[in-house]
Amino acid sequence: MRDRIFAAAGVICVVVALLLFGVLHVVPPTAELDWSRRTISQYALMENGWAFDTAVLLLATGSGAILVALLRAGLAGRGAVIGILLWIAGLLGVVWFEKHNWSAGPSISGDIHRVASVVAFLSLPVGALLAALPRRDERGARLVAAGAVIALLCFTPILWAVLAEPWTGVRWWRAIPLGGVERLLGLAEVITVILLARWAWKPALRRA
Repeated sequence: MRDRIFAAAGVICVVVALLLFGVLHVVPPTAELDWSRRTISQYALMENGWAFDTAVLLLATGSGAILVALLRAGLAGRGAVIGILLWIAGLLGVVWFEKHNWSAGPSISGDIHRVASVVAFLSLPVGALLAALPRRDERGARLVAAGAVIALLCFTPILWAVLAEPWTGVRWWRAIPLGGVERLLGLAEVITVILLARWAWKPALRRA
């Protein structure tokens, strides 16, 4: 029973976070940003930036609840737990340390923010794969693995842009529509989290 409570609470937090992210795209002043080029974190620097911070904190909270559900269902080994905890820590770091405000210039906070973002984006799919692959005979595990692989594939344009910069001479954040890539990546990560919750829910139903 408690497995289902943690899984359901986690999904509610994640869905509300997703709705808040969506609202930021349609409500001024954040709606005025070029979403294809400007990263999601830019919203935190604007008047309604509290909505961005709230959404990220809800996503971290929901992920924590889902991790508890996975542990109670016996679906998360040490590697998976570390991966998901790093994802949560990365999300908290994104909120605590604001991105560079280029109107004022680069900052240490912005550098830490960037590292926290990379840690979050990579650790969740890796953690999800570590949880799913040992149980790949289960449909739920295969869905989680598929979500994780898609998330990693969504990260590859960023990796390509960084690695190609010395040869192309184009700064990596200009070589690709960074905002669009990041939003697609973020959506894939959120879907993976929801798939983890669904997987944790099924064993609870079978035991019930």
